[in-house]
Amino acid sequence: MTESPAHRAGPDGPKNRPAGPDESADLLAVEGLTVTFPTTRGPVDVVRDNTFTLRNNETLGIVGESGSGKSMTALAVMGLLPRGARTSGSIRFRGTELLGRPDAELRRLRGNAMSMVFQDPLSSLNPYYTVGLQIAEVYRCHRGGSRRAARRMAIDALGRVGIPDPAERVDRYPHQFSGGQRQRIMIAMALICEPALLIADEPTTALDVTVQSQILELLAELKRQTGTGMLFITHDLAVIATIAQRVLVMREGEQLEYADTERVFSAPRHPYTRMLLESIPRIDDEAQEEVR
Repeated sequence: MTESPAHRAGPDGPKNRPAGPDESADLLAVEGLTVTFPTTRGPVDVVRDNTFTLRNNETLGIVGESGSGKSMTALAVMGLLPRGARTSGSIRFRGTELLGRPDAELRRLRGNAMSMVFQDPLSSLNPYYTVGLQIAEVYRCHRGGSRRAARRMAIDALGRVGIPDPAERVDRYPHQFSGGQRQRIMIAMALICEPALLIADEPTTALDVTVQSQILELLAELKRQTGTGMLFITHDLAVIATIAQRVLVMREGEQLEYADTERVFSAPRHPYTRMLLESIPRIDDEAQEEVR
């Protein structure tokens, strides 16, 4: 279902890019990003010519099926691609080019100016250390200070994300929390240094509907409080509708559609986007099925 370049450009400019403020106002500007992996059959592009921007205090939803290149795009922004991967194009964060930067410079940014919440919090948290130590370590690494001060910050961060009795539970281990609580802990760790950019990589995938809704509300509220720009990655357009101002649709490493959320839902231009929208369960459909 790949469109021709001419079709992908559309009336919004290159790749259906919606009109917006000056490039200088963009928090993140990705231009022509391509990620290539070596294989026994030769190099394979897992992301091809991806272009998008993220403004301050905005949420951009990146949606697509598994293997579409969503997570690889995020890992490229964070400088966390697996060994052997090659990147080309441009990734500018606050006007500074990230591609080609020494890893030491990227480490100063990761966890501080830009953070990422991964899909599986249980595998992302170290089972041998308390959650308080792990959150405090992020703060001390980037902001310094004493262990006591960092512990206070960790308790405050747990309270902000809705963990009950944070002063007592700060000394517990990851396995002593539910899946939804572990995801809240990962969000607390990602936001403790108040980053300008937060990447949330399918943070609600393994959660039930009620907990998923709570996490989405938490992210939206924290974003309002801090002004953080957020890349929200998911396979679910219904989730995107509740949290994102703009949407980027990907499939097989390619960008298929990129526009304001309202436009994508009211007038999708690509057949794949329309297919994704048609797959969203609707209450009226279920009611009609029961009548039959």
